[in-house]
Amino acid sequence: MGDRGAGHAAPTPLEEIASRISELSKWREIFSFRGKDGAALATDRLEPGSPRGHAGHLLPGSPDGTDPCARTRALTLAPLPPLPQRLQQLLFRSTAPLFSCEWAAAHFRFHPPHSHLAYALQAGKGGTRAILVAVQAHIITYLLFTRETECTHLDRLCRLGRWEQGQALAMALAETLWAAGGGGRAVVCLVTAPITTMPREGYRASSFTERIRMFEFSEKAAAQEFISDHINCFKGEGSHGVILFLYSLLFSRTLERVQEDLGDTSPLLNISSGNITCTEAVLSLLLTGRASPGQLGGRREPESGAGDGGGEAPWPRGPVGFLRWERAPLERQVSPGLRTPRLPVWLCSLSGRHSVLFGTDSRLLSDWKAERTFHLYFYSGQQEQTQTAHLTIDTHSHHWEEAQREGPCSPGRRRPALEMAIRTKWAGATVSWNGTDPFF
Repeated sequence: MGDRGAGHAAPTPLEEIASRISELSKWREIFSFRGKDGAALATDRLEPGSPRGHAGHLLPGSPDGTDPCARTRALTLAPLPPLPQRLQQLLFRSTAPLFSCEWAAAHFRFHPPHSHLAYALQAGKGGTRAILVAVQAHIITYLLFTRETECTHLDRLCRLGRWEQGQALAMALAETLWAAGGGGRAVVCLVTAPITTMPREGYRASSFTERIRMFEFSEKAAAQEFISDHINCFKGEGSHGVILFLYSLLFSRTLERVQEDLGDTSPLLNISSGNITCTEAVLSLLLTGRASPGQLGGRREPESGAGDGGGEAPWPRGPVGFLRWERAPLERQVSPGLRTPRLPVWLCSLSGRHSVLFGTDSRLLSDWKAERTFHLYFYSGQQEQTQTAHLTIDTHSHHWEEAQREGPCSPGRRRPALEMAIRTKWAGATVSWNGTDPFF
């Protein structure tokens, strides 16, 4: 009767090579012209819904052959430049590291729609947490203050459906990439060859970059629409969404500018005991569009001259702020522009753990009268949290001043890290957890 499985046998190495050569031929026809540094470029205008490219061939990338730019009116598309070593040097200061399985599997996954945490990403506990929580801050900013809605209360965030979750994520990613591009460009990296299996022991970044194509946009709305159309490339299971977004962020900024921002040989990612974590340069890039750790209090900036109040140039206020607290004494506070953003949303670094603090009143940081007694909400990203924590802040209470006069082992010295971070913005404030046991 023969072997029934023979028709489904895995391709031989020779067949695999022939398949890749065939795929390269398709790309050669699609990319009809060469741009700077020999990178192939194509600027075809594609009709909405059209699955075909320049030469009428189905573009590789998705199971149905759909072109990743099918609904984008005009863009520049290019294969990822042959720069894996430069990219690796920026990320790790090494040319041959392995991304961990944790990073390879990380993607943007929301809590169930129409739930208490429908607006929130599941952040986990690993090294990708910082990126996920920073994007979470931008998602909250969009949902509360950017989109057109009559209601900006917390209850509105809990009524999000699946489609609204995807739209919010697309807006947050596009906004972050646009800021990294200096307000003039955004680059979106997508995998154009399907990934069929997940790695078990590690993931080599150089092999990942070989299957990526870059899509460059000169209009933020076009980038947002493109990401929205292909949001599963970032939030689908097995999509490698976090790594794709990190690459998009770096290429939006450009590798040259990222290196200038860093100004030294520090890596963007730290490797310690097998764990890969983000440095504050990555957080700065996510919040401000610049990979400058000094902005977050990570290092001192060089003085620009005498008589200028310490030589520190004022940092502009962005839409998302940053609060930081460590048990060990800090050499330098976070810049005032990040402690006081335009909108009441903060990424928090609390003893190295990242979370989001936010308010629903857009006037909080622009009207001093609103800062007497007000409400903030806290999302830690931890699996144990099932509802958003509600905090009440009183900036005119004197209880904390009394606690400060107590000894080093007094209750005031053992306050939760979140309360201490809040006091870096509102000195002397008291924080009520409204019946919730403090957990961060």
